[in-house]
Amino acid sequence: MRLLLPAAILLIAVPASAQRTGGWEGLWRNAADSVRIKVARCGRGLCGTVTQASAKARADAAAGGTDQLVGTQLFHDFREGEDGLWYGQVYVPDIGQTFDGTIEQVDRNTIVGTGCLFANFGCKSQTWRRVR
Repeated sequence: MRLLLPAAILLIAVPASAQRTGGWEGLWRNAADSVRIKVARCGRGLCGTVTQASAKARADAAAGGTDQLVGTQLFHDFREGEDGLWYGQVYVPDIGQTFDGTIEQVDRNTIVGTGCLFANFGCKSQTWRRVR
């Protein structure tokens, strides 16, 4: 898989105890720091929009049909479930598809996303760290 697939698909699972750590709005980076997103309120949920991307991440997105990666909303309409996880839609720019996903906040500065391409098939997880 390309660089962005794990980056986008993987923002999906967080323990209930971590939900009380102050929320996950703010600026986040993936492990490689090749993509940064700003998570903010949008409508009744939370969304994550790309604010910075490396040249490779932009090229991978363009190859998948996303010409302008910066400004693209990767995470849309995430809402907290009764189980403490956040559920929403994840857009994967390097393949041009949207999937269901979950986000878990491990602590104030760490979130883990987990997503599956198709019904528990091709599942990936990724850790994101708070930038500020």
